[in-house]
Amino acid sequence: MQYLEGRKYVVQGIFLAVALVFAVRLFHIQVLDGSYKLAADKNTLQRIVQVPYRGLIYDRKGQLLVQNTPVYDLMVVPREVKNLDSTRFCQLLQMPIEELREGLRLAKVYSRVKASPLVQNLSTPELAAIQDNLVDFPGFSIKARMARAYRTQQLAHALGYVGSITPSMLEKEKYAKYVAGDFLGITGLESFYEKELMGRRGVQYRMVNVRGIEKGAFRDGEFDTLSVAGKDLHLSIDTELQKYGEYLMQGKRGSVVALDPKTGEILAFISAPTFDPSKLTGKGSGNRYMALLNDTTKPLFDRPLAATYPPGSVFKLVNEAIALQEGVVTPYTGFPCNWKLVRCTHRHEYPATSTIAIKNSCNPYFYQVMFATVRRGRSKSKFRDVALGLADWRQHVVSFGLAQHLGVDLPGERMGLIPSPNFYDKRYGVNRWSYKTIYSLSIGQGEIGITGLQMANLMAIFANRGWYYPPHFVRSIGNGGPRPEYLQKHYTSIDARHFDAIVPGMQAVVDGRGGTAEFASLLDVGISVAGKTGTVQNAHGDDHATFAAFAPAEDPQIAIAVFIENAGFGGASAAPLAGLMMEKYLRGDIAPWRKRWENWLPGPAHRFITRRRH
Repeated sequence: MQYLEGRKYVVQGIFLAVALVFAVRLFHIQVLDGSYKLAADKNTLQRIVQVPYRGLIYDRKGQLLVQNTPVYDLMVVPREVKNLDSTRFCQLLQMPIEELREGLRLAKVYSRVKASPLVQNLSTPELAAIQDNLVDFPGFSIKARMARAYRTQQLAHALGYVGSITPSMLEKEKYAKYVAGDFLGITGLESFYEKELMGRRGVQYRMVNVRGIEKGAFRDGEFDTLSVAGKDLHLSIDTELQKYGEYLMQGKRGSVVALDPKTGEILAFISAPTFDPSKLTGKGSGNRYMALLNDTTKPLFDRPLAATYPPGSVFKLVNEAIALQEGVVTPYTGFPCNWKLVRCTHRHEYPATSTIAIKNSCNPYFYQVMFATVRRGRSKSKFRDVALGLADWRQHVVSFGLAQHLGVDLPGERMGLIPSPNFYDKRYGVNRWSYKTIYSLSIGQGEIGITGLQMANLMAIFANRGWYYPPHFVRSIGNGGPRPEYLQKHYTSIDARHFDAIVPGMQAVVDGRGGTAEFASLLDVGISVAGKTGTVQNAHGDDHATFAAFAPAEDPQIAIAVFIENAGFGGASAAPLAGLMMEKYLRGDIAPWRKRWENWLPGPAHRFITRRRH
């Protein structure tokens, strides 16, 4: 009996010990560890993502260009939608029932248990109509957010726009921090500086009852995190210059890029035709985007960044610099204007010096300059000799920032093309091409392709006598400066003294008697200009007009490049436009006697100059 009595106490002890373990564990779960309570209370908790204020965008003078404005999205969780009165719901939102059905279908495709947007960009009246009735529509909720609002009608291609993230984006690791319904930069600066502009999201947990009424913070906000606002961007853009340039480019196709050559900061960035950036915001922006996309004039195409053209006679400056560096010519080397080699632009004085040749844009002169550069007698084979010379020539050209990305702070930059010996070997065969095959490169034609941005940077290089900072829009991010890469100088392979020898010819183009760009001269207001015109042959229609310059010539503050498609002679259309913009930037106004150009330039290109001038 004593044995049985002892065993009874042992069994009781075991039960008490087990009970004690369970009691301690339950106390820990229910009192000490809130994570289990959080899991149990998911049906009565609301996780609210706090989207931070997106950084603002200002111009170089502190003028606000892009701000935030409150808008509202109607969100839906398909699994929670019960007994939906579709007719009443559509009446409240004034939307077709087909649109509701399609929206619910897409929401289910995304997730049956996660919220996704059904209707975006609700106006205040639309919000008022639906908000008080949401209690009758389980599964639906209102999400407030900040949308972009533009305080300028200019600079659409550079600013870019913000749009809703797409399902295909969500599948990429790059967008792991985003969820359906989020907005992010799609193009332009909004996209390039997305990380800086978006800031950091916060999360709040709120207790709600079964009818969705908030009852307060969960555990006094213990699990909440604060959002951090995005950083503001301060641009180098001169808004008044940008506005003026877009006005002058009305009715035309092409690009204008203006830089501060001393810093690489972009002062104006014009793609024509353009559009109002606000068209890609707010309700109906999708339809407006499609209208722009289908427009035959291609207003969405970023011409300064993505359109490549032969540079025409502007490229003669590069060829002269290379020839001087290689020592095959001097500033006082003359070549006859031999039309048997290539037809010249017009009759002119004998090109006894580089200054005279540049002023008159003599094609035969530059034909012979490049011939002297690439035909050096380094091989008995004329084919091999020109291939060796072209390879060396191309290395010099690439040092000018051509045939590569300049690294501007916009997505979508194209490299352009500077042909190599391998390029011609593939096209014609090894030892099957000679200088006569490629002579058009000497006058900036043929296979060469550069962008408007590269052309403006080319002028910055001549203004700086051989170096440049990468072109960029952003002067400062938040309280800091620009990205470090925009503070690094890049040098060409040409000595500064050779640029000094070329610039007088560029001044003669604009300010000299009979120069090809006399309509860009600003001498009457005390400003000297150095530049070069170009007329780019176009197999598909009228020639393109181009002009590139910097001013003042003795202390450059602006470098500019103008491309106008199908506008004919560079000296007749591109040059006066560039002259007006340089005067606007340097003086702040236009001299009264030059106002007539403003009335002429916005219309179709006029050809009142009969001489064919490059």
